[in-house]
Amino acid sequence: MSRLDQILENIETYHPEADLAAVRRAYEHAAAAHEGQTRKSGDPYVTHPLNTAHIITELKLDVASVCAGLLHDAVEDTSMTVEELSEEFGTEISFLVDGVTKLGKLPYTDREDRQAENFRKMLLAMSKDIRVILVKFCDRLDNMRTLEHMPAHKQERISNETMQIYAPLAARLGIQWVRVELEDLCFKYLHPDEYESLKTAVAQTKVERQRYIEEVEGLLRNQMAESEIACEVKGRAKHLWSIRNKMKRTGRTYEEIHDATGFRIVTEDLGQCYAALGIAHSKWKPIPGRFKDYIALPKPNMYQSLHTAVIGPKGERIEIQIRTKEMNQVAECGIAAHWKYKEGKSGVVAGDDEEKLAWLRRMMESQRDLKDPAEFIESVKLDLFGDEVYVFTPNGDVKSLPKGACPIDLAYSVHTQVGDHCSGARVNGVIVPLRYQLRNGDTVDIITSPAQKPNKDWLKLVKTSRAKTKIRHKLRQDHRDRASELGRELLEKELRKFGRSYTKSLKSGDVERAATKLKCHSVEDLLCQLGYGKHTAMQVREVLVPDDVAAKKDTDDAGNSFTKILRKVTRRNNGSGIKVQGEDGILVRYARCCSPLPGDKITGFITRGRGVTVHTKGCTKALDMDPDRRIEVEWDDGFVGQHPVAIQVLCADKPGLLATISQSFSDTGVNITQAHCRATEDHRAVNTFHAIVSDLKQLKLVIRALGRINGVYSVDRVSGDHQS
Repeated sequence: MSRLDQILENIETYHPEADLAAVRRAYEHAAAAHEGQTRKSGDPYVTHPLNTAHIITELKLDVASVCAGLLHDAVEDTSMTVEELSEEFGTEISFLVDGVTKLGKLPYTDREDRQAENFRKMLLAMSKDIRVILVKFCDRLDNMRTLEHMPAHKQERISNETMQIYAPLAARLGIQWVRVELEDLCFKYLHPDEYESLKTAVAQTKVERQRYIEEVEGLLRNQMAESEIACEVKGRAKHLWSIRNKMKRTGRTYEEIHDATGFRIVTEDLGQCYAALGIAHSKWKPIPGRFKDYIALPKPNMYQSLHTAVIGPKGERIEIQIRTKEMNQVAECGIAAHWKYKEGKSGVVAGDDEEKLAWLRRMMESQRDLKDPAEFIESVKLDLFGDEVYVFTPNGDVKSLPKGACPIDLAYSVHTQVGDHCSGARVNGVIVPLRYQLRNGDTVDIITSPAQKPNKDWLKLVKTSRAKTKIRHKLRQDHRDRASELGRELLEKELRKFGRSYTKSLKSGDVERAATKLKCHSVEDLLCQLGYGKHTAMQVREVLVPDDVAAKKDTDDAGNSFTKILRKVTRRNNGSGIKVQGEDGILVRYARCCSPLPGDKITGFITRGRGVTVHTKGCTKALDMDPDRRIEVEWDDGFVGQHPVAIQVLCADKPGLLATISQSFSDTGVNITQAHCRATEDHRAVNTFHAIVSDLKQLKLVIRALGRINGVYSVDRVSGDHQS
């Protein structure tokens, strides 16, 4: 049976009256558009749209989604346009294809900016029609399944993007089977040694594990049958990425992980869920603190289930999830299980389910004004990652916040003004400091004060993207106000030297014309850039004061390029290894918070009187700074230097292991300058090594070497904020 026939057969199973002719027509157009194109594997390119469409049918989506899957690369990779697609297939399908299609060749500074804007475009389309992201998931899943044909550096880049964005987004939308497969595929390419080792270990215990699963399944079925509870019982081994994270979190080997299996009880109705829970707890001893009721308090992604962990047969810990059939469908397919098509209203979730996408609209609303692509991506990640805690307002409303959230997060979720003036909180009637981490079930009353305003320390406390965005905006506005005031003072002083008045120049429009000539958006923007040091008062004066007047006063101040300005307020430094806007010899310094290495993506910020400070693009402190201070920087390929870096190694606390770790550094040519080693109560050791490396490539080499040592649980590069 051909792939197309499988797609058509799948559609008929859940949508007997579907317009299959439209699917055939979409396939014919896709095959014609991609004729002659091949994938890296050598297969005809049309196999990718076919595979994408097949996965879409596994989500049981409508004909328009399947057609979009078949045509999703036609606009991007062929001569077909969105307008032609709309004429041939209608606006519904063309909208879905356009939402999935990457942006055209626009003048972005680098790949990261382009990726961020592509993702922003997709999210905007997704907020209007959820099918956009569902089609994209299927596209990404097929790409990940065939990633072995790509070069190693692309495997790493695509897997990183998938792990950081698409897998968490699938989890946020509740599509668990997609999340699980994406995570395991990313694991394979991001940590190949760990993946193969764990895969082998799991395979060696597969027979024994399956025997145990069947034994527990039988016991649970018998218990439920005795109590006349009609249900399905299914056991499963946890997926590899989940086991790996458990090993890293607990510092155990695979052999020491005793809860690598989970069991699901699917009942007929809600009452049977709680009855089944009571039976499981009466048979086996429950583990304190491991019971969670997501039926009474559903997750934001619509997930509902009872979770518990018990000491099962042979003393092994087992996890049990209990839910109804409808809840199970939502748990597996998430938003796709709720999606319904209504005539004349495409891409909606019907009825009460409309509210279940409200988080996405709130997320897009809070990030609408973020112009910096890196900050946008960082903000979205905050919304996608992490577990939730559920707290109550004094009125009894339930608020969902990320784990580790503080009262400031709650305050900003209520209103920006409440957040800006949050001075404290009463939790369960007791006044707590702003650093207090909210817990499930807390009742929180926010205390405000007109004199209170955000400060930098708040950024270390908050967990929500909304709070971070609002705090950064307020701090930047304060910085801009101060910079603007300083810029005005500098310009007034410069103009007075030539008998000119700033006020008169402003009223006449001369200052505005100077701003335009210096490529500033407004007079306010010009003053801010003067205050930051990105432009000088001399530059503005040269525009405002006629050349003959200026020549009489000063003939030595000629030249207004940015490079000359920086060199005037700083000293030359020919050994930095950094080019600023293509020029070398400008004073730069490396930020201690992120310690950038050659090979890292970097960005620069002007610091008045101190040249340019270089951060990695992902540095959170760089994201806190005003984008107006940013300047283009790049590594000087011809420069060879040594750079400090900190590496944290979590390992077993056993004799001889530290010597082996030290030898591994030496074998890769890396010199340790300092080491901090401490043992923990659970027989582990946390070691932070300060070392000197030449570039990112050498750092990755030593991290891989350390990760292969028996007894080492994890190896991470740490920033200045996290060095012990």
